[in-house]
Amino acid sequence: MEFAIREARKEDMNQVIGLIQELAEYENEPQEVEVTSEDLIRDGFGKKPLFHCFVAENLDQILGIALVYPRYSTWKGPVIHLEDLIITEKARGKGVGSALLDEVVRYGYALGVKRICWEVLDWNDPAITFYESKGAKVMRDWDVVQLNEKGIEAYIENINSEKIT
Repeated sequence: MEFAIREARKEDMNQVIGLIQELAEYENEPQEVEVTSEDLIRDGFGKKPLFHCFVAENLDQILGIALVYPRYSTWKGPVIHLEDLIITEKARGKGVGSALLDEVVRYGYALGVKRICWEVLDWNDPAITFYESKGAKVMRDWDVVQLNEKGIEAYIENINSEKIT
């Protein structure tokens, strides 16, 4: 399968949303996708982009994406976070994921980051095997911690109620 890796453009975001939804379905959480193509355009292509995205393309069809954004490690300094590496099911096993990950690593190297980090579900054995084959260290002794939007609101309400009493 022939494909090219390039930086994403605004007009790619409709197809990118499709891949995001495909990933959510694979992870059994299709209802969790709230972001829209308009959100991606606003957040990734404005005056202060919040992310950088690469796409794998074949004949105007997006086969995969790698979406990264900057972070800062108090131990290491500048790092980038790979939010998602998504390959459409029909293109898996054809080198698309490797090419996109290669591009992310080149991008991080050019930026001079000290680390590239990402998460993988503990049941996603094909992804874990892929990442380990590339030399990535899967840190099984760490847990992901999050506050979702409702959790943030509840936290703020709790803080505010503590100040009143």
